[in-house]
Amino acid sequence: MSTQEKTNGAEVAQLGLGSVLVGSLPATLLTDGAPDRYTVEAVFTRRPDPDEIKDILGSDTRQFLTRAGYSTVEVTISDRRLEIANTNLEELRDGLAGLLSERLAAISADVHARRQAAAAQFEIAAEHEQERAAAVAALAESVVFASAHPGTLRTRSARSSQE
Repeated sequence: MSTQEKTNGAEVAQLGLGSVLVGSLPATLLTDGAPDRYTVEAVFTRRPDPDEIKDILGSDTRQFLTRAGYSTVEVTISDRRLEIANTNLEELRDGLAGLLSERLAAISADVHARRQAAAAQFEIAAEHEQERAAAVAALAESVVFASAHPGTLRTRSARSSQE
């Protein structure tokens, strides 16, 4: 299931990974000289935004990978690619790819939830500001610059000195 979020009226798909960038793999794969571990580049389904990038590269992702048994795997981002270092295609096929997809889905959902909460807070603040501005305007309109009793105008200082 693909989660969607609205950002400035446009639909934004949940961040995920599409495919491995085959051209970035070591040329010696499936030969006797193939490395055990290497960097695999996977193409994002869309460009990650700055909040998603921060979360992908953050310590929570590192801890997630370590808890899942991938303590040596490192992830970095280059444009629209997730660079997965210290791994191999077999490890990705056998579970790491699914875990990375799970992590990206969680990050997308979290970023979406934070944005919704911020938008709701902004809307509440705007409503409160509108109510406050209306109350100030009503109070200002209640001020009347006219004498209640013509000819009996006294200043505040004159009243204070007589009391």
